[in-house]
Amino acid sequence: MLRKLLGFARRIAAPQPQADIPQAAMPATHGIDKKIIPRDQHSISRKQISSAALKVLYRLNASGYQAYLVGGGVRDLLLGGHPKDFDIATDAHPEVVDGLFSNARLIGRRFKLVHVRFGREIIEVATFRASADLEDEHLHEETGRILRDNTYGNQDEDAERRDFSVNALYYDISDFSIHAYANGLDDLNNKVLRLIGDPAVRYREDPVRMLRAARFAAKLGFTVDKAASDAIYELGELLAGVPSARLFDEALKLFMSGYGQAAWKQLEHFNLLQYLLAQVPQTPTGLKLALLALASTDSRVAADKPVTPAFIYAAFLWEAFSKEYRKTLATDVAPQDAFFAAADSVVARQLLTTSIPKRFTMPMKEVWGLQSRLERHSKRNVKSCLFHPRFRAAYDFLLLREAAGEDTEGAGQWWTDYIASDEGRLLHDEAQEKHEQQRLERRESSGGRDDGDGRRRPRRRRGRKPQH
Repeated sequence: MLRKLLGFARRIAAPQPQADIPQAAMPATHGIDKKIIPRDQHSISRKQISSAALKVLYRLNASGYQAYLVGGGVRDLLLGGHPKDFDIATDAHPEVVDGLFSNARLIGRRFKLVHVRFGREIIEVATFRASADLEDEHLHEETGRILRDNTYGNQDEDAERRDFSVNALYYDISDFSIHAYANGLDDLNNKVLRLIGDPAVRYREDPVRMLRAARFAAKLGFTVDKAASDAIYELGELLAGVPSARLFDEALKLFMSGYGQAAWKQLEHFNLLQYLLAQVPQTPTGLKLALLALASTDSRVAADKPVTPAFIYAAFLWEAFSKEYRKTLATDVAPQDAFFAAADSVVARQLLTTSIPKRFTMPMKEVWGLQSRLERHSKRNVKSCLFHPRFRAAYDFLLLREAAGEDTEGAGQWWTDYIASDEGRLLHDEAQEKHEQQRLERRESSGGRDDGDGRRRPRRRRGRKPQH
């Protein structure tokens, strides 16, 4: 009750929206065109939008605020897709939105947002923002990169600060129309990715937009227009200044969303791989292994099976690890010590480019460590491998190595035949049952939370999560 009263007080104190003005008569005030497409001239239906997103839209609208489904959700619906995420833009300030929903929390520093949770679904709500003042040295680095961007604006200003025209699309819950800025609908129909504004300026504001161009081109099968493409070749080096944690998040979107192979090829085309991988595979075998791992991940995503960054990074860095391991062995170091030294060295170099949480680097090293063991077929070694929690990933990795052209003296086929035998099937089934039991025990001990690689996740304190 107290929270609701506080929310009501915030709404009373907040500036109220202006009286309704015919939107079709309101041109964009900052130099980009705006078109309004009425309900009978577009294909989006409320039936395609999640009930959670509709609840947020309706409550904001009923409280006197503008509320729009915006960006990728609108874009993908118009393309006939099924968006997993629905983002909302509004003229209500974050504190007001937070007060309207008991299941909401404020997040972010650079971008202050509200997450409204409905079970496992999170609806992200952002207040309209204006472009940051280019003259304000406190908001920008010397390169032009935005440091803080919490200047609130109106819908037209919000549209102008969006990256690509195909993302400057707003679905208006009040009349079910679509507000399309900067010829976004035409670009969508023509399958073109075009930046809003000067590409050089937009990339300097946020270099990650170059990765987003590659990602959207891969996901949508669109072409990046010439001006936006040329600027990537010129300014790609700006990505070296992006925080490694943010680059890792972008890498996950590129490689773990079901179009990883296409994303890799786009990154190659734009010479951007070097900013995500400290050690890009150089040999035909290494490159093929990386692409095969991405193809496997894409197929698992399509089949709604679990995937983990540990597997694709194991493939990306395998060539570098193998080279480092052979180099270390040549110094007369014991094989086990050489393995750990090489693995640690390769991971350390990668962490200078993108951060990778230890929950992924540890299983990645385990997959590497099992490769030499899978090439030995003593009875004792076979059983210990089968009961290792990373056996299945290591076995799949071994098969990919062979498919990429590595000579393992038939180890992959040997394991395939053994698992199919009566003895192997019994041991394999027993090991799988043991691993499943251990996973359930970890899940139960961690309060039902389990991360992508089956390891226990730390407990969180009850109540609101801290802002970050």
